[in-house]
Amino acid sequence: MNTKIVLVEDDPLLIDIYSTKFKEAGFTVAVIDRGDMAPAFIAKEKPDLVILDIVLPQKDGWDILKTVKANVKTKNIKVVILSNLGQKEEIEKGMALGASGYLIKAHHTPSEVVREIKKILVAPKA
Repeated sequence: MNTKIVLVEDDPLLIDIYSTKFKEAGFTVAVIDRGDMAPAFIAKEKPDLVILDIVLPQKDGWDILKTVKANVKTKNIKVVILSNLGQKEEIEKGMALGASGYLIKAHHTPSEVVREIKKILVAPKA
């Protein structure tokens, strides 16, 4: 199975680390580093899963998540938030907006993130 992931992240170091880890795990990875371009990119790429940072230039992850979930073409794509914003309210907001998971960068190594993503990918769609 060739699983396609779109990583929405603006930190070059994290893009490098996560892209490498996901590719090693057998995923196809596309990266977008600007929030304003993410919804159209996601609609075009039609990935199996989106990994979404919240703090992004031009458009934040909350807006991207709302846009993806409101679009009939992209609403069934699983979105996992990967952020340093770890307050309970933020996690609840992400899940309420339709995220399939919420991972806090500081709490997970890249290898653990890959493991969590694999679990979410095999989980049935809600």
